[in-house]
Amino acid sequence: MKSEDRGIAPELPSSDGTIGVLLVDDQPLLRMGFRLILEGESDLRILGEASDGAEAVRLAGELKPDVVLMDVRMPVMDGIEATGLIVDSGSAARIIILTTFDLDEYAFSALRAGASAFLLKDVAPEELVNAVRLVASGDAVVAPRVTARLLETYVRKGADGSAGHVAPPKRDPLLEDLTPRELEVLGTISEGLSNAEIAHRFFLSEATVKTHVRRILTKLHLRDRVQAVVYAYETGLVIPSQGLDY
Repeated sequence: MKSEDRGIAPELPSSDGTIGVLLVDDQPLLRMGFRLILEGESDLRILGEASDGAEAVRLAGELKPDVVLMDVRMPVMDGIEATGLIVDSGSAARIIILTTFDLDEYAFSALRAGASAFLLKDVAPEELVNAVRLVASGDAVVAPRVTARLLETYVRKGADGSAGHVAPPKRDPLLEDLTPRELEVLGTISEGLSNAEIAHRFFLSEATVKTHVRRILTKLHLRDRVQAVVYAYETGLVIPSQGLDY
């Protein structure tokens, strides 16, 4: 995920106050189940369904969803490639990857491609609804700690378990735009701390922390907090199991 390729999505949800959702899965029964759950909420509306990644890319461009629920293993085009194409198109949609287990190579690849979160397919109905709302608001669905654990598994190791590169990448020049406090906050985001926990650590108000987070995302051209965690690992700001490398 190169810094020049990242873009900040416009504020969500849609102007009419509802959150438009695109369902993407090659299993009709699973799409039906998600539709039944989400359509029961007055602030959520299903804009369309796709059975493969290519169709998802087309419909994302036509329907302008706020959130895409994206399976990863599909015919024609998988969810990882579809996620990258949707993000690179400049779409405002935030993408939630559906996976079968949390330490999944596909989930890792999808986060690198620009997904905002991932959920297990057996997620409870209330958790699914909450996840869609959170992602639409720009917040993290999966605890950043889980994201960090996923990244530790795959960033420094190959997907086949082989050792990855040891030397950290060259420091991103964009980091020079961050203040010392913003660097500290970015570090704590990468640790998986919530706004409340960051506020407690630095003796700040949550409102101040939110301001810092927003400025960090803007300066680094990141879409959300989960992408900030991915960024910190991919740029070598965080070395797995070794803490921050300032």
